[in-house]
Amino acid sequence: MGEKTLTRMDLSEAVYREVGLSRNESAQLVESVLDHISDALVSGEQVKISSFGTFSVRDKSARIGRNPKTGEEVPILPRRVLTFRPSHLMKERVALGNKP
Repeated sequence: MGEKTLTRMDLSEAVYREVGLSRNESAQLVESVLDHISDALVSGEQVKISSFGTFSVRDKSARIGRNPKTGEEVPILPRRVLTFRPSHLMKERVALGNKP
């Protein structure tokens, strides 16, 4: 399976083709949407996109990890992590895409 990456440019090109905005306006729209999503996540809000999934930020506490190579215990600092939980519709769509 060839690995292709969907980029911001691809998204703005799709908006340009399907909505009819200029290329510059399409790029600005995509940037604006991504900025709104990022800002909401930074402030601790959950971002739910219907039929796609939910992005949220989770606080993980400190813990002791282990270097698998040496077996040495290493402290892992507390941190915030971004999580994504796909909707059931997205899960189904991806699963059907894997079928021949």
